[in-house]
Amino acid sequence: MQREKAIVIGAGIVGLATAKSLAERGYAVAVFERNEKAIGASIRNFGMLWPIGQPDGGLYERALRSKAVWKQVCTEAGLWYSETGSFHLAYHPLEWLVLQEFAEASKHRPVKLLTAAEATSQSEAVNTDGLLGALWCADEMIVESRVAIEKLPAYLQQKFGVQFHFNTAITNIEYPVVSSGKRRWEADVIYVCSGADFETLYPEVFTASAITKCKLQMMRLMAQPNGWRIGPSLCGGLSLTHYKGFEVAPTLPQLKQHYQQTMPDYGKWGIHVMVSQNGEGELTVGDSHEYGLVHDPFDKEFINRMILDYLKTFARFKDWQILQTWNGIYPKSTDGATEFIHQPEEGVTIINGLSGAGMTLSFGLAEEVVQQMTGPSIAV
Repeated sequence: MQREKAIVIGAGIVGLATAKSLAERGYAVAVFERNEKAIGASIRNFGMLWPIGQPDGGLYERALRSKAVWKQVCTEAGLWYSETGSFHLAYHPLEWLVLQEFAEASKHRPVKLLTAAEATSQSEAVNTDGLLGALWCADEMIVESRVAIEKLPAYLQQKFGVQFHFNTAITNIEYPVVSSGKRRWEADVIYVCSGADFETLYPEVFTASAITKCKLQMMRLMAQPNGWRIGPSLCGGLSLTHYKGFEVAPTLPQLKQHYQQTMPDYGKWGIHVMVSQNGEGELTVGDSHEYGLVHDPFDKEFINRMILDYLKTFARFKDWQILQTWNGIYPKSTDGATEFIHQPEEGVTIINGLSGAGMTLSFGLAEEVVQQMTGPSIAV
C-alpha cells in the first residue's frame, strides 16, 4: 500500500518536531526550508528545555514529554545534552517568598528550597553577596540548539526517510499543491511551520490573528577556563515575573510592583536574565523582549549592558569576555494563547505562535496536533 504524503514547511524546531511526528505515524514526509539551514529563533536561544516555566496541567506535561523526546533524539543522533537542572536565586525578601510559595504549590515537581550555603556549595557561579536562598529544580535540561537544529535533519532522514529540500522557499499553497516558483509538489497533508515568516503564506490569516513578533537580544561569553562549569542554569528574580509557572505564588504581584518601582527600565525593555552553559563551556546569556510587527536589525548596546549588569548581581564567572551578540525574532500571541493552530483550508494546518517556548514545547505539541489532525496511526 502506498504511503500517504506529508509536506512540512520550515525546518526550525516546530517543523522538525512535526516532521518526526508525521513520519512516526507512517507518512512519507518532505520538509521545505527557504535557507540552506534553519537560521531563525530555533538557533538563537539558550538551548534551555524549561518545564519550570510552564503552569501545571497540559503545558507542564507537554514540556516533560518534549524533554523525553529530546533525550531520545539526542542520544540516538549523538548530540550533546545535559540535565543540569535550574537555580532561581533570591536576594530580596519578596523573591524568597515567591520561591517558597512556588515550592509549596509544586510538591509534585522535583523542586527543593536551598539555603544560601547549600546553593553556593552546589555552584561556584552563584554570587553569595546578599543571597537569601535558592529554588532548585531537576526538570530543566540544556541542548546546544545551534548544533542540534542543523544535525537533526540528517537524523530524521536516516531514521525515518524524511526528505529535506533546503534553499527552497514555498511561496504559494493551493491544496494539495505547494509551489516554489514553477516547481510544484503534492501531498495529502500540509503543515506550515514558518515561524516569524508568517507574511509569505496565508498572510490574511495572520493579519486577522492575535500574533505579533518579539525581538530579543542575547550574547555568548567565552568558554570558561580549565573546564570550569557553573552547574545548574542560573536565573535572577526577574525571571519569576516572566514565566506563567510562577503565577501560583500569591506574592508574585507584589514582586512585580517592586520591580516596577525599583527597576522600571528593565520592565520597559522586557529584560529578565538567565544563563546556561553548553558542552564547550561557553555561557549563553539573555534576554530582552521588544514587541511589534517590524523591528530594526540593530542591537541596542545599552540593553546588553543592562543584562550584564543584572547578571553580575547573582552570578560570578571566571571569564566575562563576550564572544558573540545577536538578536532573534519569534512569533508571540498577544491574547495569552500558548500556540496558534489553524486550518486555513482542508488539508492544511498552521502551527505557530509558541511565544518563545519552542525548544521546551515543540515535540510534545507536534505529537498532539498530528494525532488530532491525522487520526489513528498508519502502518509504516
